[in-house]
Amino acid sequence: MPYRALDELLRFVAATGPDTGQVEIDGDDPVFPTPFRVGAAGAAAITAAAIAAAQLWALRTPGATPQSIAVDLRHATAALRSARYLRIDGGAPRDPVDRLSGLYPAREQRWVFLHCNFPNHRVAALGVLGLPADAGREAVARAVRDWDGLALEEAVHAAQGCAALVRTSAEWSSHPQSNALTALPLLEIQRIGAAPPEPLAPAERPLIGIRVLDLTRVLAGPTCARALAEHGADVLKVSAPHLPHSGDVEIDTGLGKLSTFLDLRRAADTETLASLIRDGRCDVFSQSYRPGTLTARGFGPAQLAELRPGIVCVELSAWGSAGPWSGRRGFDTVVQCVSGMAMIQGGGGAPRIMPVSAIDYVSGYLMAFGAMVALERRAREGGSWRVRVSLARTGRWIVDRGVLDPAQVAGTPAELPDDAIARITLETASPLGRLRHLAPVARMSETPPHWARPPLPLGHNAPAWP
Repeated sequence: MPYRALDELLRFVAATGPDTGQVEIDGDDPVFPTPFRVGAAGAAAITAAAIAAAQLWALRTPGATPQSIAVDLRHATAALRSARYLRIDGGAPRDPVDRLSGLYPAREQRWVFLHCNFPNHRVAALGVLGLPADAGREAVARAVRDWDGLALEEAVHAAQGCAALVRTSAEWSSHPQSNALTALPLLEIQRIGAAPPEPLAPAERPLIGIRVLDLTRVLAGPTCARALAEHGADVLKVSAPHLPHSGDVEIDTGLGKLSTFLDLRRAADTETLASLIRDGRCDVFSQSYRPGTLTARGFGPAQLAELRPGIVCVELSAWGSAGPWSGRRGFDTVVQCVSGMAMIQGGGGAPRIMPVSAIDYVSGYLMAFGAMVALERRAREGGSWRVRVSLARTGRWIVDRGVLDPAQVAGTPAELPDDAIARITLETASPLGRLRHLAPVARMSETPPHWARPPLPLGHNAPAWP
C-alpha cells in the first residue's frame, strides 16, 4: 500500500525517482487505532519529498552517487502527531487544544464540532451561543443541544468563527464543496510567469542556498517549511505579535527555522517583507492565509512573480480553489467532521477524531514535495511557479487509500512502546530549553536530513536573511 500511494504521487507530477531498489518503505498499517491507512499516506508523502530532495542534489552535484532512501512506516505515522513526542526540559508541552474545542450533540441526533483553539474563534462560537467568555464546556453543551446542527455551523462561520456539522460520507459526497473537490488535483504545480533558469551551484545538501519565507500557522504549513529546512534551506518564519499561535507546538514545527515579526498592517513592515522577497531573492514563499488575504496586501502569486521572477509560491487552503467553501476557514479536525471521516473513526457510534493529525501533516509534506519539484523545474527551464494543496483534497486522498477491516484495528495499541519512541527521537539544545523531539523520518544515504538550527522563540530574529 505505501508503494502504491508513492507511485501515485510520482506519476502525478511526472517525477522520475530513483530505481525501485533504492527506495524502501518498511512496515504497514495500522500503527495506531484508526481504520484509515494514515501510515501509507504519510510514508508516501515523506518518501516523495525525500526523492525530490535527492533529485535536486543530483542536479546540482554532477557525478553524485545515487541516493538510497529508507522510510520506516511506524516513524512516519508517529510524525503525523509529532508534537506529542516533544519534551521541553523533560516536561510535556502545553496542550494546544482549547477546553471548549470538540464535538457536541445537537438537535435530532446530530453532532457539531466547535474549533476554539484560536481566541477569536472561541469568542465567535460563544457569541453565537449567547454565552459569556468564561463559560465552561457543560454550558456550551447545553446551548448546542438546542441548535439545529447545520444552522449552528452556518451561524458560527458568519460570525468569523469555525464549526462543522458532522456528516456521513454519503452526505458529504452530495455536498457542492465535495463535488468541487472532485475536479481539483491533489497537488497542483503550475507555471505562473516567465523567468530565466536558475541552476543550483554544487553543495553538500539539496537545499543549501534556498531561501524560504514561512507565513503559515498551525501544522500543515509549518511542517512544509520544517521539511525544507531539514534538507538545508534557510527558513525565516514570519508572524506578528497580534496573531494567534499554537503555543508549544511552535517549538516542534520551528526546528531549523529563524523567526521574525512583521505586522502587515503597517506600511514599513510590508515594505520589509517586499525587500526580503525582491532584494533578498527569496526562492520559496509559503503561506496559509485564507484565499485572497495576502493578495489584498500585495503578495498574491502574480504580484510575487512580478516582484521576484523565479519565485515558487506555495499555498495551503482548507477547501481548495473552487466551490462554495473556497474562502471558508477550516482545519484538519473540521475536514474530518464534514467529510464523514469522523463517523468512520467512530465505528458506527458517536463520531471521533483520528488519533493523528494526518490531514495536516500529509498536506505539509505534499507542500514540501511540490516546492522541491518546482525548484527543479525552475533550475532546468526557468519560470515562476505556484504550488497548491488543500486540506480537504488531502483528506479525500487519505480516504481513497481505503479503510482497514475492524478486526485489523482491534487491539492496536494507542502508543508506540517506549523503546520504539527512543529510537526515533533525539535531543537538541535551544534557547527554549533542552528539547527531545522526533528525528527526521527519511533516511538518505548521501545527504542525511537534519536541522542545522534549533527552534527559537517567535519573533526572535531581525527580519533579515542569514
